[in-house]
Amino acid sequence: MRFLLFVLLLSTVSYSQTNIYKISFDNAVHHEAQINITFPAIKKRSVTVRMSRTSPGRYALHEFAKNVYGFKATNSKGEALSVTRPDPYSWEITGHDGTVNVNYTLFANRGDGTYSQVDETHAHLNIPATFMYMESMEERPIKITFNTRKDLNWKVATQLKPISEATFYAPNLYYFMDSPTEISDYKLRETTIDGQQIRFALHSPDTDADLDTYWHNVKAIVMQEKAVFGELPTFDYGTYTFLACYLPNVSGDGMEHRNSTILTDKETLANGGMAGNIGTVSHEFFHAWNVERIRPADLEPFNFTEANMSEGLWFAEGFTSYYTGLMMARAGVITEEAYVKSLNRTFNYVWNSPARDYFNPIEMSYQAPFVDAATSVDPVNRGNTFISYYSYGSVLGLALDLSLREKGLNLDDYFKLVWQQLGKNEISYTMEDLERLLGEYAGDAFAKAYFSSYIYSSNMPNYTQLLKSVGLFLQRDPDKAFIGVSLEASQNGLKITQTLNQNTPGYNAGLEKDDLITAINSTPITTVEDYDHFLASKKPGEKIDVQYERFGTTKTVNVALTPDPTYTISIDQKASKKAEKARKAWLEKK
Repeated sequence: MRFLLFVLLLSTVSYSQTNIYKISFDNAVHHEAQINITFPAIKKRSVTVRMSRTSPGRYALHEFAKNVYGFKATNSKGEALSVTRPDPYSWEITGHDGTVNVNYTLFANRGDGTYSQVDETHAHLNIPATFMYMESMEERPIKITFNTRKDLNWKVATQLKPISEATFYAPNLYYFMDSPTEISDYKLRETTIDGQQIRFALHSPDTDADLDTYWHNVKAIVMQEKAVFGELPTFDYGTYTFLACYLPNVSGDGMEHRNSTILTDKETLANGGMAGNIGTVSHEFFHAWNVERIRPADLEPFNFTEANMSEGLWFAEGFTSYYTGLMMARAGVITEEAYVKSLNRTFNYVWNSPARDYFNPIEMSYQAPFVDAATSVDPVNRGNTFISYYSYGSVLGLALDLSLREKGLNLDDYFKLVWQQLGKNEISYTMEDLERLLGEYAGDAFAKAYFSSYIYSSNMPNYTQLLKSVGLFLQRDPDKAFIGVSLEASQNGLKITQTLNQNTPGYNAGLEKDDLITAINSTPITTVEDYDHFLASKKPGEKIDVQYERFGTTKTVNVALTPDPTYTISIDQKASKKAEKARKAWLEKK
């Protein structure tokens, strides 16, 4: 994260002003960690320690305090101090003698990019989910000792600065919070690029041979992403670390950090992860530039007590998503055909969503605190009102890249400009900055047209022409009938599993999520295959009677079928030589 623009050298800080953290894992089998923190040289009579409510790279609230218990506070002599609870996230402490020692137990059993997990396979630690901090001491340095389980052959992988095998240093709270740590019997691969070390720590049961194959692909992606910007970022302490944990007990995720990233998935490399997990590698490493250093101004500084909202996630996350597959294609990790095929799902999701009638990409970005790993118990209408800023930004990144290429330019060089003027110097950006730099690169009229039509408004570019310019074909089947329902078989019929999109035939007829379709045109329908076969026999314009059950009552509606709105993007075998040359320039290795 960007906030570490503070002193990075341990020698410049007085040891007496350093907060000391220790963590041990004797009861890992039951997912517990024991944590001790010493806060020395305190001047205030009353101090407050708290658990964070947010985590770097996430925008929603996460109430980490719920997993803390057995809290105790003592002074330098071990005497108990008075503790009160002003709110669910804080502990107010009085009566100290200039030193406060805090002890507590943490329950941790979710391994992903936000939470922590402790068991006898590893200690997977996201710092905000694990450690308390003291208010008003955010700029103090931190020394952390991980009391690893030697009986389990644990060792520490982190972006924190090593002091010894088990003790590490952070220059301030912000860097500490941004430094996830994997403690396990992991395998390590490393390489040096332009004087900096790139490390890959893999915690999984995979063989060395599998890791070597995967590491080859990781390095190829790193080099292609470096080519986009022209150089690597200057990583603190000269090191960037991938923290990969591919095990059945973790949850699939990826989370960027300033000099590291977390990669988690249930699939090991030998069990589908070789191909299934590499996209997360591509996405998260691109963030080392785009979001960690090319950073939205409204995320500065990151707030650990409230939800964080940004107008720029369509660019920070969405344009990164566009480059995710593109980098794998350029690196040779996937074929050109596979990359083109991968565009379809995201394109159709964005193109056919009614949500563009409600929010533009900036406003979609504002929804992050409600959707980014956020939880709620009440139903929402996001199928009709929300497009993921990952997906929305991705298809707009595609459009911008292809539009620039029609002018003899490209998105890579625009990113280089943004990097050189903003990210490299760690100057955060606004929308006005992005538009200004696009104008500097491609002309003010071009930049104004792009931002006014697609960022401040919800129009869609002419993808048919843009894709044609690189020899791709955009088409849909006008003879394929469409209702617009997602179904799964149940004991008594076909259950509608998702909220229907507005203005689809099923929506207009009054069908709803959780309705149970039992018959069509008086013929019982019991399997999804039967439904698909029936629909394939119909044409747009025909009408059918759908019998369904809702709240125990049987009803029938008449549904007017329309053409299927789904598009297919494919390589045009009849593309011109000019278009084929343009596609090669777009997708070839750099």
